[in-house]
Amino acid sequence: MQKINPPLNVLSVFKSVHSEKLPYKITPYRFMMQNGESFKISKVRHYHRDRKGRGEHFHFVVEAGDGRYFRILFDTNTFTWRLIQEVEMGKSVGVNELSKEY
Repeated sequence: MQKINPPLNVLSVFKSVHSEKLPYKITPYRFMMQNGESFKISKVRHYHRDRKGRGEHFHFVVEAGDGRYFRILFDTNTFTWRLIQEVEMGKSVGVNELSKEY
């Protein structure tokens, strides 16, 4: 069975103590897709987290420049990052719904 949401390699910082420089518990900075395409995150546009099973899902909408936006997810149950959606210049390039196993 093929996974709906492809995995990502993400360079991120996990915050354990309060810091004004790190506004989120997990802050992504750069990511690379399976095809080798790499993106530097210029801004986190939206963030929220929710409980999923015994862990949490951390959802981010990030801006990667050139009008490209990505919805990415960090799953604490599996310690993996996933691509949920890519939007380019206001139109959706690839929309994926979270599968029930995530």
